[in-house]
Amino acid sequence: MQNILIVEDELPISRVLKAYLEKNNFQVEQAFNGEEAERKFDSLNPALVLLDVMLPGRSGWSILEYIRAKSSCPVIMLTALGQIDNKLAGLNKGADDYITKPFIADEVVARVHAVLRRPKQLIEGDHVKQFGSLKVDFKAYSVMLHGIELAFTPKDLCLFLFLAQYKNQTFTREQLIEQVWGMDYEGSDRAVDLAIKRIRRSLENWPTSEGEIRTYRGLGYKLCVYE
Repeated sequence: MQNILIVEDELPISRVLKAYLEKNNFQVEQAFNGEEAERKFDSLNPALVLLDVMLPGRSGWSILEYIRAKSSCPVIMLTALGQIDNKLAGLNKGADDYITKPFIADEVVARVHAVLRRPKQLIEGDHVKQFGSLKVDFKAYSVMLHGIELAFTPKDLCLFLFLAQYKNQTFTREQLIEQVWGMDYEGSDRAVDLAIKRIRRSLENWPTSEGEIRTYRGLGYKLCVYE
């Protein structure tokens, strides 16, 4: 039974989400402020976190940064802020999905199932991969080239980690949007092309004899690794 941590200060909302998730065979823990959220996250090691943005004392963004500093645990943001810039802010900070209040509890459960169905970037016992001079650490969320850590935006890093976990497999733009940006993404699939362009720029000193990101017209992208 997978454990879900709900971080929501509004008790009625937290109770409803807990009831619906438990009805769907999840084990549920609740936190009502940032300090309690961090403490329970560390002790529970949940499969997924439902995280409200507006919390007393500390914001959900701060808790998200805390989680991302140590874990790739999926996080779905819950907020009354519906503007697209707030959604993009959450996704760029490393959120896996974003749900705007008011919402239907069944929809939240469906989103939880969808996020948990995504292929895991971290496979137990295989969290570090070496592609020649490129070292990818899925647990630490880091990419090292010739011993130097590369700087990526959070979303570009998530995209590259996904491609690296499934090296030598081709993914369409639509698949990458779903896996990396989330099913609630409202922007253009051009975001994938722009992210790939930035990632290639960061990897410009990676020898092409070791690997490269290749474009397949009409199909999508693949991280080719030559071992």
